[in-house]
Amino acid sequence: MTRLLLLARACLLGLMCAPAALTAAPPTGLMTDLIEHTDRVWINGYPTQMTLEEAARSIEPVQMALIYNRRPMFSWVLNDVRPDVKQTFAQIQVGTSREQLSRYRSDMWNARFENNDNSTTVIYDGEPLKPNTVYYWKVRTDNNNAQQDWSEIRAFRTADTLYDYKTAYYPQVKSDERPVSVGRLPGGDLAVDFGRASFGQLVLTLDAQQADTIIVRIGEALRDGRLDRKPDGTIRYREHKLALLPGRHTYRIKIMPDTRNTRNTPPLAVPMPEYVGEVLPFRYLEIEGYKHDIAPADIERQTVHYPFNDFAVHFTSSDTVLNRVWELCRYSVKATSFAGIYVDGDRERIPYEADALLNQLCHYSVDREFTLARRSHEYLLNHATWPTEWILQSVLIAWYDYLYTGDIRSAEANYSLLKNKTLSALEEEDGLIVVLNNPKVDSALRDSIRLPQNQKLDDIVDWPRGEFTFMPKNISPNVFHYASLELMGKLAGAMGKKADSAAYASQAARTAASINKYFFDKKSGLYRDGIGTDHVSVYSNMFPIVFSLVPPQYQPRIADYLVSRGMDCSVYAAQFLLDALYDTGKADAAFKLLTATDLRSWYNMIRAGSTITMEAWDILFKYNQDWNHIWGAVPANVIPRKLMGIEPVEPGFRRARIKPQPGPLRTASITMPTIRGDVGVSFDNAPGRFVLEVAMPVNMVGDVYLPLYSQGRFTLTMDGKSLPGVKAENGFVKVPDVGSGKHVFELTFAAAR
Repeated sequence: MTRLLLLARACLLGLMCAPAALTAAPPTGLMTDLIEHTDRVWINGYPTQMTLEEAARSIEPVQMALIYNRRPMFSWVLNDVRPDVKQTFAQIQVGTSREQLSRYRSDMWNARFENNDNSTTVIYDGEPLKPNTVYYWKVRTDNNNAQQDWSEIRAFRTADTLYDYKTAYYPQVKSDERPVSVGRLPGGDLAVDFGRASFGQLVLTLDAQQADTIIVRIGEALRDGRLDRKPDGTIRYREHKLALLPGRHTYRIKIMPDTRNTRNTPPLAVPMPEYVGEVLPFRYLEIEGYKHDIAPADIERQTVHYPFNDFAVHFTSSDTVLNRVWELCRYSVKATSFAGIYVDGDRERIPYEADALLNQLCHYSVDREFTLARRSHEYLLNHATWPTEWILQSVLIAWYDYLYTGDIRSAEANYSLLKNKTLSALEEEDGLIVVLNNPKVDSALRDSIRLPQNQKLDDIVDWPRGEFTFMPKNISPNVFHYASLELMGKLAGAMGKKADSAAYASQAARTAASINKYFFDKKSGLYRDGIGTDHVSVYSNMFPIVFSLVPPQYQPRIADYLVSRGMDCSVYAAQFLLDALYDTGKADAAFKLLTATDLRSWYNMIRAGSTITMEAWDILFKYNQDWNHIWGAVPANVIPRKLMGIEPVEPGFRRARIKPQPGPLRTASITMPTIRGDVGVSFDNAPGRFVLEVAMPVNMVGDVYLPLYSQGRFTLTMDGKSLPGVKAENGFVKVPDVGSGKHVFELTFAAAR
């Protein structure tokens, strides 16, 4: 018998149960410089009568998202490690009483699904749910027609008002953290290091024989061994005078909003939730004028973040630089979730579509969590930003939401708005779009895409803008326009809108033909930046590769060109450059960029002293950059998706592609969370031999690819059995339709490389 892990409490796919130790913060109005410790638990920003000890013993999780949907969606993971297993039957019971449900009595819904392998998108179809009510549910399955145990009973709570569709999300939580080191500086000031930066608040327990005043300094960076009081760019530093009372007391350092945030709030910047209060990114603390001894237990940083499972993903490799880059980027996903909506960083705290797209892919790769990406996406649908390409990326975000979860409801609910985000209203007869001096960019268009009337619409390509020649009609927005059309066609098809699907496919084909007609230079074999210029760039060539616009015969030339240019782009555009390199088989070049140590590298962020990814490669490239920008965390998704090769082929990870591209990397292993369960991939890339281990969860099938490093003869085994007749395909050996469980593949070459 096997146990089931419930991924959702009758809510959106992947909505995880947060540990009881993570409790929501009380409203800021209750916070003063002098505070008293409390052991009360806060749920969704409100106090309960439950103590922390009671919460720890409680069966129900403390942190609970409210369910807004009249017909919520259920999801579960089947922890059945046998090979080639599929769910063949499922039964769900929902009730108003835990006690009744424990005796298999369900008064709300008792559904049986015969010959059914759906474990990710099961829509509630029982008695009408009531608002502001706690319900309980459990599920059991048959796997390969063998009956399994019932899952544990879990609870969910409905919101005060229910809707046909509304995204559920968690409130922010606080994690109490202690310093990794406490010492004295020359002159006697206390110096404290928390090991890495986070967005948090500071609580100190201090002694004083009489009333006194001390100076508390917090910040992100050091200079000459001390806290940098005048840091470059938007690196943060604050100084506070704290009046001490006689005796031993606990003080919360009040953090005031930075004017660089408040001047944009509202309507652009996202304010911190009132129940959390203001936060500041900091790693270091110095205290001047405090002569008493202090223990790490007296120093508390309350880190604010979205509920996050630090152990959801595990990656390690034989390359130490890659491992450090991975951890920097993985942690950045958690650290930058402080606002409850994806924002660009602390400099502005403004949501942007480009940041959200990269954050979405990274978040999916490091935690089984999908609600924050969806909430951020739906926020941006109604609060568009000015870059042409980024508005178009809204459709990409909607597609990835569906691809990774199998849940089409968000796209359905926002279908009309997504159609407008393709910017089809700006199309000319050739299927291309242009925004410069275009009279079609009027108030009606702005309203249709939710762009403020006083906001311009302009092509961006990259930021900071790199080597690109801007023309009235540029390749970058047109490639994203093509991608949005193609993906809208797929989304429409998934919704059963056949006419729309066919129309978008036709429209996309016309745009693709025009891109190749007007932007591609057959003489050089490269794409131009725009119509009217012969200038070519990394941007004009990587985007067509990523979105499969390049005819096969021209791909090698473009791939070689991209390799020759190195990291000639920003941290944002690095997403598309690395994807393009891996998609053209240039794994060696991609690995070189991932593990580079020059100025344009993730290692340079570490060397500079940041523990969260930066807005730019270095202060030399952007004078006002910050040290906490999520779009710098690209390796957090490129390593799982491309280097280790784990990507969904069918929505909800029903079918996965396992296509590792190690390049020169000798060994690596990863366990990556998906909506169906963990996918494990590890390889040993030895001379003359490539060994690949793959583990997939129940209800997932995979197409497994092994890289060929030799044009000569090879032999392939799967689980010790020979696979004769397997053919090479574009530098890989493909083994299709691999079932769940653990499988070992060994590819042996006739001669060593």
